[in-house]
Amino acid sequence: MSLEPLSDEVARTVDVTAYRRALGAFATGVCVVTADSANGPLGITINSFTSVSLTPRLILWCLDERSERFPPFAAADRFSIHVLDAQSEALARRFAKGSGLMEPGEFQRVGEAAPRLGAAAARFDCKTHERVQMGDHMIIVGEVEAFEASDAATLTYFRGRYGIAGGASA
Repeated sequence: MSLEPLSDEVARTVDVTAYRRALGAFATGVCVVTADSANGPLGITINSFTSVSLTPRLILWCLDERSERFPPFAAADRFSIHVLDAQSEALARRFAKGSGLMEPGEFQRVGEAAPRLGAAAARFDCKTHERVQMGDHMIIVGEVEAFEASDAATLTYFRGRYGIAGGASA
């Protein structure tokens, strides 16, 4: 199978829904990024998390400029990425829309790190290393200052549905 690039004219007329559906063919993990804002701690659900470098330890995620949470996350000097465990679909849905403000007791504080959630198969505490505006998203690169991980199964997202990867049955 050969994929040919679309001409500029065709690319402008491609149905956005069909494009999103095609992107949905790639199964991803589900993460919640947390950071502090002027209004308090907040979270946002993402599926754009990836490793950039082992030395130094760099990761990235992408932030939609149309998000109402764009200003505080784009400006955050520190953030934590939580790879959600398989039982955290409700948490993923909670931070997918709305203000994303966190409730007291919903997070923990450790040193200067961003707010930490309890339900995570892995967590990466980062300081912002670089921000790059690309199309309608900002790529945020973080330098990992601390991390932890478990063997828990993780929450996935594929073709508009949540699923599970790993764990004892994998």
